Amino acid sequence: MDNDLRAQAAPDYAAVVLGNLHEPFPHSAHHTQDSADDRPLPEQIHPAFYTSFDWHSCVHMHWLGASLLGASVGAASASPQQGAPDGGTAAGVDGATAASLREALGANLTPAKLEVERDYLLANPSWERPYGWAWVMRLAATCSTSHDAEIREWGTALEPLVDAVTELSIAWMAKAQYPVRHGLHTNAAFGVGYILDAFRSLGRTDAAEACEAAARDWFGNDRGWPGDWEISGQDFLSAGFSEADLMRRVLPADEFAAWFAGFLPGLSAESRILQPVQVTDETDGYLVHLHGLNLTRAGQVARIIATLRGSGSPEASAAAGVLSEALDPLLKAGLSGLESGDFMSTHWLASFAWDALGSVAALD
Repeated sequence: MDNDLRAQAAPDYAAVVLGNLHEPFPHSAHHTQDSADDRPLPEQIHPAFYTSFDWHSCVHMHWLGASLLGASVGAASASPQQGAPDGGTAAGVDGATAASLREALGANLTPAKLEVERDYLLANPSWERPYGWAWVMRLAATCSTSHDAEIREWGTALEPLVDAVTELSIAWMAKAQYPVRHGLHTNAAFGVGYILDAFRSLGRTDAAEACEAAARDWFGNDRGWPGDWEISGQDFLSAGFSEADLMRRVLPADEFAAWFAGFLPGLSAESRILQPVQVTDETDGYLVHLHGLNLTRAGQVARIIATLRGSGSPEASAAAGVLSEALDPLLKAGLSGLESGDFMSTHWLASFAWDALGSVAALD
């Protein structure tokens, strides 16, 4: 598997982004009303992120758009020895599509609109915690570290939101005695993993250290994860692999290899946690979460493999070999979820596919 898959997918994913950013309805609102008169339209309280069915999906559609533009810039400027940003040498989108992406993203990622978004987060400190926070931080980090000046301007405009998420994240992790472990949006490990990546990328050292401390406190002593029983009917995250994906960010490779051996003992190619899952109804917004489960598992497994290989121990190499056998079936099963074209999949799944493809490509 290589960047050819990303290059092939880029035009389709760009079309998904453009379609989503011009699709205000249907919309699933998560606004808590303070009175009978508190019935705003999504665009009134979320002027930057009001399309794509819900707020967090809209945020990560912006991340996908910025990532596609970054891949286009990277592919245009990279030498044969250099990789493009965000995991690849994948070719980007054509000029006309890139211009449309810039117009759509630029219309939303303005200082005025993002200040409204910042104010809403601060006024509702547990809202979108930590999943939406994670995607905001990924978007900001991707924009702020881009080779493209216009995309970096979006990163500057996102700084008030970064400040808000930094404040909220540190406060939350300081008081949360226990992590949320299920496979949906409030999963602590998945969110903190990407928030940690962004804090590091943006040079927010104190916030990154808070994430590392929370991860060690929540998960450092975990052993014997019941991987065969973690799945439920509408998960799009593997709780176990989300936890392992966070800990491989926090621990040195040799320490992580020992932790992983105790966390998932007896892992084999037949383990249920490594088996692809199927969706029986592409129009059911909860059942299609299982496509995302295949994709997130693929991306997480790829990143875990890379860390295990870096440890150099025979036991870690054996575990990496088991995970490698599962990688291609998981990725193919997840990518098939985009074939239906149903809005219940397209409003979010392409972001997860692009993420997984990047992590898999980084192994080549």
